[in-house]
Amino acid sequence: MGLPIGVLASGRGSNLEAILRAWEAGELPVELKMVISDKKEARALRIAAEHGVPAEFLDPKAFPDRVSYDLALAARLKAAGVELVVLAGYMRILSQAFLEQFPLQVINIHPALLPAFPGLGAQKQAWEYGVKITGCTVHFVDAGVDTGPIIAQAAVAVEDDDTPETLAERILEQEHRLLPEVIRWIAQGRVRVRGRRVYIQK
Repeated sequence: MGLPIGVLASGRGSNLEAILRAWEAGELPVELKMVISDKKEARALRIAAEHGVPAEFLDPKAFPDRVSYDLALAARLKAAGVELVVLAGYMRILSQAFLEQFPLQVINIHPALLPAFPGLGAQKQAWEYGVKITGCTVHFVDAGVDTGPIIAQAAVAVEDDDTPETLAERILEQEHRLLPEVIRWIAQGRVRVRGRRVYIQK
């Protein structure tokens, strides 16, 4: 029995696929309890179902406000026994009401080296700014936008002939490596947080 995790996704589900590959290869000591999406047509839901993982569309329009939606979302994850929530391309900002249900139990993957280039379109932001190195970050989620304590980062060099699209693809390769690795560390009980600093025990 491993750490019970739940994944929230809004789109194509490539990071979910990376988690599933690592899980099915026996590299992650976790139980993947469920995948929830705020988008009915999200490919992530189909991927989860294909791998035998419970998948659910939770419609934001069925709730009067963000907090009530987030509380319903948290209730479903809690009912499934989830102890770590992984955001894998989830495009909604989680409210404090949700985060209070999972203190330091929500992680996100962001396609830039935070604190640089938070928010949407981070790969294009980095390319337009002209940085020579960018990458991806896995961090704990707090009430801000990509502001939580940083767990791990991977660097990607920006080549002279890069476009925002080619850069995004190379960053995505690192996302697929880094996110399962961080999940494994957490499942192994190796991650400690002191203030903003995160320590990985050997």
